[in-house]
Amino acid sequence: MTPPPTPEPAAASRAIPTPSAPPPDVLRCASMELVVTDLQRSRAFYADVLGLVVTEEDADTVYLRTFEEFIHHNLVLRQGPVAAVAAFSYRVRTPDDLDRAEAFYRERGCRTERRAQGWVRGLGDTVRVEDPLGFPYEFFHDVEHVERLAWRYELFTPGALVRLDHFNQVTPDVPRAVAYMEDLGFRVTEDIQDDEGTVYAAWMRRKPTVHDAAMTGGAGPRMHHLAFATHEKHNIIAICDKLGALRRSDCIERGPGRHGVSNAFYLYLRDPDGHRVEIYTQDYYTGDPDNPVVTWDVHDNQRRDWWGNPVVPSWYTDASLVLDLDGNPQPVVARTEASEMAVTIGADGFSYTRGDDDRGLPDWKLGEHQRGEYKLGHQL
Repeated sequence: MTPPPTPEPAAASRAIPTPSAPPPDVLRCASMELVVTDLQRSRAFYADVLGLVVTEEDADTVYLRTFEEFIHHNLVLRQGPVAAVAAFSYRVRTPDDLDRAEAFYRERGCRTERRAQGWVRGLGDTVRVEDPLGFPYEFFHDVEHVERLAWRYELFTPGALVRLDHFNQVTPDVPRAVAYMEDLGFRVTEDIQDDEGTVYAAWMRRKPTVHDAAMTGGAGPRMHHLAFATHEKHNIIAICDKLGALRRSDCIERGPGRHGVSNAFYLYLRDPDGHRVEIYTQDYYTGDPDNPVVTWDVHDNQRRDWWGNPVVPSWYTDASLVLDLDGNPQPVVARTEASEMAVTIGADGFSYTRGDDDRGLPDWKLGEHQRGEYKLGHQL
């Protein structure tokens, strides 16, 4: 995963009309299909290092799941020429919701395709779309059940990944993305704004957690990260220890730490192709209809890391390409509004502000060009 090619500027923000067709009833984010350039190397990362369970595999594809999952897979690794995302997959409540998904997207003029046997093993009737933002979304209901390993403690590792938690997507126009996702039935739980009302990122959910999908402002459409949950923060520490023992600490991009947004404990890793993976735990319940939206000031240094640690620049700039339904990378369009990294103090993502406190970042936390070094993130 590398910084995007120089993109064309985005056109002025266009509202996506709300269709008259009702949306499908989305239950949760359920799976992602990743294209990888070396299948065995990626299999080793996700199965041997992170401990995901291999459900089945063939010469070109590996299907993996988390320990508490009962459907066939949460992650599909497929061999291909370009590292990218082929599908952000959501499970819907009933088979009829697939008809609703087709009608909902066709009314918007989006390309849709449907396969009775799905695109991948373990799924039945499936609808794939190129959504209004350029992302490849997949909707399914019928699944093959597999053994839920929640009680198989003899198989658990200290860093066991127990659920797929969310996707984070990069898109040039966050308000436009939020309006579309709200039409799809998602609800905003948290966002990041400035005093002028510019929205830099938003977190949205279907299941009663902080998010199933987040939209981060930037050149897109691209995939920022895929997140798996652990039970406790000590599981994340165990993953760090394992990576160190395996001399794989170069996989660690950021963390461990605690987010302000979502209140979750986190760790960001990069897989062999550079796809970003978050390990995530301990966010909060959001299922009540009057759950309040939390808005963060873009200049609050605790929004991204509750402990006030700087965010490494790659976290803002790097993301994975996404594919159209023919398997071609979608063109990347630039964000015209200010980026979150650019508007923070120092224009480098290393902001340090607390209300009326205008003191700068402590000297020992300054970035490379300000002091000559940057700790973990720069060294990696």
